[in-house]
Amino acid sequence: MSKKTISKRAFNYSRVLLCACLVAWLSIVGTVAVAAEIKIGFVNAARVLEEAPQADSARVRLEKEFSPRDKKLVDAQKKVRKLEEKLTRDGAIMSETERRKLERDILSQQRELKRGQEEFREDLNIRRNEAFDTLRRRVFEVINDIAKAEKYDLVI
Repeated sequence: MSKKTISKRAFNYSRVLLCACLVAWLSIVGTVAVAAEIKIGFVNAARVLEEAPQADSARVRLEKEFSPRDKKLVDAQKKVRKLEEKLTRDGAIMSETERRKLERDILSQQRELKRGQEEFREDLNIRRNEAFDTLRRRVFEVINDIAKAEKYDLVI
């Protein structure tokens, strides 16, 4: 997932949460709130999540954790490409047996590469979601703490 996708999800999540909170709050408080002074705060949660230093450190940790696997996949792609080039270049002068063996080897390595790429994507997505869910929970805890300390009636 890219930064934009995470930001859009967080923004959509915060909008839905905002609407639900607003409806619940208005239904509970009702007409009493009209007469009382209301203190409302606004937090751009998507921006906070995107620009938080913890988000950058999480991205760096993920990159550090997954870069060796990514490098192995890139090397495997290069190896498959070289074998394909060899088949294209020398296929006409190879014996039938050599050519078939090379074709099977290419197919086998392509399957292995595809499987490795899928596992890599899945693992990266799982770890990214874990890291950003933790960050998201922490951000909302801090927002709630500040709202309570500053006695906000509603935080949007």
